[in-house]
Amino acid sequence: MSCAVVDTPIGPLRLTGDGEAVTGLHFGAGEEDRPGDLAAAVAQLEAYFAGRLTVFDLPLRLGGTPFQQRVWAQLQRIPYGETWTYRQLAAATGNPKATRAVGMANNRNPVSIIVPCHRVIGAAGSLTGYGGGLERKSWLLGHERGVRAERLGPA
Repeated sequence: MSCAVVDTPIGPLRLTGDGEAVTGLHFGAGEEDRPGDLAAAVAQLEAYFAGRLTVFDLPLRLGGTPFQQRVWAQLQRIPYGETWTYRQLAAATGNPKATRAVGMANNRNPVSIIVPCHRVIGAAGSLTGYGGGLERKSWLLGHERGVRAERLGPA
């Protein structure tokens, strides 16, 4: 197991990996152990927070049920700087009535930010549920919208 800590505008993030793939991203600091194994993930997170990266390209090893895996795969389809509702995410997984199950799978996402569960919002556009706290979710969404607007230019 490898661990690396990345200082970010939303606080320290602790990456974990198995030597071949990223296995976790957690809010809060911890001890580093063989952080070089996670150099690519650290570089991509730093680029994301600097506004230079909009899509992560990292090997991931995410333990979870087949349903959770489907939800996490759909999360990666949400475009940078945009949001989907839980209902949209449920429909994308093939079961539009599974909004609660989708919410639970979203909550169990082991690599928040890399698999962008922060891009899922409530039906009325409200910020709901985020393991890192709603302040971080709001910051991440604002960051992405700002970078996207800067890249696209004035409307």
